[in-house]
Amino acid sequence: MSENTSSFAARNRRNTVRLGAWTFAWLVTMALVAFGPVFLWDKDPLITGVFIVINLGLGAGMIYANVRHVRDLDELQKQIQLEAMGLSLGVGLIVGLSYSMMDITDLIGWDAEISHLVFVQGLTYMSAVAVGTWRYK
Repeated sequence: MSENTSSFAARNRRNTVRLGAWTFAWLVTMALVAFGPVFLWDKDPLITGVFIVINLGLGAGMIYANVRHVRDLDELQKQIQLEAMGLSLGVGLIVGLSYSMMDITDLIGWDAEISHLVFVQGLTYMSAVAVGTWRYK
């Protein structure tokens, strides 16, 4: 039993590090795509396009690493992740569409940016994981 537990812990740690590495690489290319055309390569469309393709590839790798990570979790951790992801998806959809409608109908004085939605979804997901972990302890 102890060997199986340490094997699970080692695999979980390895998957977490792998997911972190993919996420970091994706985030770096996201920053390069956002800021590179202005600060590094004077809006060259070819270079920007190359970095977008690289970002998409790293994003696919990050998704695969996330699926692998979740697949290897124990049943309770999977349940916590499933609930957090479902809540994040629901909040993102409802808040995102309402936010977009507020922009379209000029109820807000600024443009609805996708980064705002990503922030809301991230906070929702992290909070749901924390609450789920606390609730099931």
